[in-house]
Amino acid sequence: MEVPLLVGTSRGMSTTDDVLAGVIVVLIALSGVLAMAETGLTRTSKHRAMALAEEGRRGASRLLRLVEHPQRFLNPVLLLVLVCQLVAATMVGVVAGHLFGGWGVAVATAFEILVIFVFAEAVPKNWAVRRADEAALTAAPFVAALVAFPPVRWISALLIRLSNLFVPSDGLARSYVTEEELLAMADVAMEEEVIESEEREMIHSIFEFGDTVVREVMTPRPDMLAVDGEATVGAVIKVAIAAGYSRIPVYGSGIDDVLGLVYIKDLVRAEWEGKGESPVSEVARDAKFVPETKRISSLMREMQAQKYHMAIVVDEYGGTAGLVTIEDLVEEVFGEITDEFDIEEHAFETLVNGDIRVNARMPLGDLNERLHSELPEGDWDTVGGLMAGQLDHIPAEGESVDIDGFRLTAERVKGNRIGRVRIAAVETPSEESPPEEVSPPA
Repeated sequence: MEVPLLVGTSRGMSTTDDVLAGVIVVLIALSGVLAMAETGLTRTSKHRAMALAEEGRRGASRLLRLVEHPQRFLNPVLLLVLVCQLVAATMVGVVAGHLFGGWGVAVATAFEILVIFVFAEAVPKNWAVRRADEAALTAAPFVAALVAFPPVRWISALLIRLSNLFVPSDGLARSYVTEEELLAMADVAMEEEVIESEEREMIHSIFEFGDTVVREVMTPRPDMLAVDGEATVGAVIKVAIAAGYSRIPVYGSGIDDVLGLVYIKDLVRAEWEGKGESPVSEVARDAKFVPETKRISSLMREMQAQKYHMAIVVDEYGGTAGLVTIEDLVEEVFGEITDEFDIEEHAFETLVNGDIRVNARMPLGDLNERLHSELPEGDWDTVGGLMAGQLDHIPAEGESVDIDGFRLTAERVKGNRIGRVRIAAVETPSEESPPEEVSPPA
């Protein structure tokens, strides 16, 4: 008489169990490949894929087509990973139940945690993180074939539509790279010595270029060199040679009445033709006028298209606010450009005692970047404007003001203009040590 098999006993593997074990191995391997593909592809940006394609790397063209539309491959890959792991786990439970009876659940759980997690998740994903390019290029052809397989594409699309019933999609395209991320990438590249510090500064300057207005880069009205339209050609030649300028504004009744610009080559030609005593207004050319709020990126394109190098800047009331040259715009990207006629004055100078001396015309944003500070911005653009705005009057020479942990002192003041400012770090009240307690007299 046969004895029935008791629950909880184990028996050897049957042919069916052998088949299931083989299928489990295949599913775990496929799950690992898909996990590697998911990590490698999601860590590869469109820009990196384009660089790999330009290098002629094998599989880069397929990779580029995939990462251009990540939603097309990500959903099918995630679906297949889930299916492989769930089916493998179910089969492990079945085989473990046949082999170990009542202990099959515990054995199956341990197997799934150790084997499926390690070989189908941790190992392939960690490898893909360390070798993202190699993982993405290896996975691209395989994933492209899977995505093109109609059943996989249809089922994943159907499930995504079902999920959208619960979490509606706004259908808007999202930017995968922001300006802040690009600037951070430049900072990291400099720290890792991929690019030089000068290249990092240039990248930052290019992004700031689009946000800068003419008022921030112009030569202000008090620093302009202009000549009266009644002055003679010979006299203006002497002024131009002494100043080292090739273009000079010409005014009529006052500086707010700019008649045009006179070029040194036109002055020399007029002198050579015997017109040295003629008024300079006769050889002046028409001037270009731009508002002080115009963005310098737009002005640069305009100067290139219309072929002019200098413009008169006007304020909101139509008065002359200053002048701007194409050199001023170029300096915003490449830094200060000096020639043999320029008298170089340091805009930022570190003194022996650690204090800072700056030109009062230095843009406040540049100072904040140099000091890693957040000095307040308002209706002013320069360090001198900050001092005047905080004091609510034009400071006298030697007068100082404390702002956000810094003491700003006007070192040079001429008339109503601040020329140079000295900056020293001071302790804020929260940083000062508490006063010592004094015992009362006995």
